[in-house]
Amino acid sequence: MDQTLKQEADFRLSSILVPLLAIIAGVFMVVLDSTAMNVALSRLVVDFKTDLHTLQWVVTGYMLAQASVIPLSGWLSDRFGAKTVFLTAVIVFTIGSILCATPSSAEWLIVFRVIQGLGGGCVLPVGMAYVYRLAPKSKVGVVMGIMGIPVLFAPAIGPVLSGWLVEYHSWRWIFLINIPIGIIAVLIGLRKLPNAAKNSVPGMDKLGMVLGPLAFASLTYGVSQGAQSWTSEKTLIGLLLGAVALIAFVIAELRSKTPLLELRILKSVDFTTGIIVQWIAQFGLYGALFLLPQFLQQARGFGAFDTGLTLLPQAIASGLMMPIAGILFDRIGVRWLVVCGLSLVSGALFQYSHVDLTTQSRDLILPLIMCGAGMGMMMMPMNTHLLNKAPSHLVNRVTSLTNSMQQVITSLAVSTLVTILTARTTARGTEMQEAAAAAGKSTAGASQDALLLAKQTVLSQGFADTFHIMMFVALGGAVLGLLLRRGRHSGAERSKEKAAPEIMHV
Repeated sequence: MDQTLKQEADFRLSSILVPLLAIIAGVFMVVLDSTAMNVALSRLVVDFKTDLHTLQWVVTGYMLAQASVIPLSGWLSDRFGAKTVFLTAVIVFTIGSILCATPSSAEWLIVFRVIQGLGGGCVLPVGMAYVYRLAPKSKVGVVMGIMGIPVLFAPAIGPVLSGWLVEYHSWRWIFLINIPIGIIAVLIGLRKLPNAAKNSVPGMDKLGMVLGPLAFASLTYGVSQGAQSWTSEKTLIGLLLGAVALIAFVIAELRSKTPLLELRILKSVDFTTGIIVQWIAQFGLYGALFLLPQFLQQARGFGAFDTGLTLLPQAIASGLMMPIAGILFDRIGVRWLVVCGLSLVSGALFQYSHVDLTTQSRDLILPLIMCGAGMGMMMMPMNTHLLNKAPSHLVNRVTSLTNSMQQVITSLAVSTLVTILTARTTARGTEMQEAAAAAGKSTAGASQDALLLAKQTVLSQGFADTFHIMMFVALGGAVLGLLLRRGRHSGAERSKEKAAPEIMHV
């Protein structure tokens, strides 16, 4: 960053709160819109007089647009400067939000959501790299912890807010509320965001710019379609195209003197270990983040608004823990934050594994707080740890790399969870039928209420089994977390970084 940033000796957190607000506002509205539209789809089916299959592209198109642009965000930041790219991305997202509030057909809404996604895809990775550079190394955990609050709070508040807007106002307000947030972020950013020093970019990795977006978008699409069927034509085409493009992309990046994503950083044992732990942790987290709302709505019959209210303790706990985790990260590093955080998540999943048709919102308060605290304890420290393990001139590229893969891992987690849930529900249904047959009972004479109760019972048992399986995934991530080294640069590491800049040829 330039001279506007304070030196470590006289750094005060208050000195960056205003520019940090611009980044937080931009990240918040982008992450919020990633989840908010799921609640509105049923209303859109009625308003646009179309089917859910068509409207699913309102979500899928947004996701694929993000996946395609994330790999480019690091190069764009190095080439044009992080401030320019971040504010441009926020403007594109805000314009996309205005357009999304206007259409009278599903097709145009899908197009406008793609525009939104193209802007939103750059906001989080560029914002994360920006925030990382705003503070000295000794305070980076605290600053990243503050920045992480909207990353966890927005998905939790999204269903509550969108459910309320859809039920009592209009789905168009889901997009209209982004307009003042985007304007505030841009105005503050123009005046208060310091200018980030541009890195030298002597050439353009044209092949990487084609293969990277193609690979990550195709893989994201393929694994997301796996939630419906892993053997369907769409799933296989997406996975095959993505795998071929990814292999070609890796080969091209390793040969290129000016790679789009600097994959050579994976040669670092510390960085690669951190990436693997992050993937497993993310997989375990989605056992709680994705499954519990589905259980409440599908098995317990909660509405979207009630589901969001039930999940509020989780959002509050994660928001409160984020800055505390940042302070702890600066003192003790990442290892025990990840181990304790994932242990809390696994404890929450263990309690979730006992859900049934009598489960009430009050029964979930403790595990929700445990899960939220666990997520807040380890998510941003893990990201900060990865940035610390990379040379400073690779920060923009590292956030592009990690966010690109997280997009794929998130889709893979959701699809895998749906597959496990379906398999366990089917198995439980078979067990119930066999037990009924052994007792000499038949479903032929059963009432509709009895059949519905049996169906809901089987579904709740399937959810409980899936929670139990994901508990072991989270525990596995906690064990692997013990392999992580301290998450802050030592003086020797910084000296070595300065002496060995050849890791990335730019």
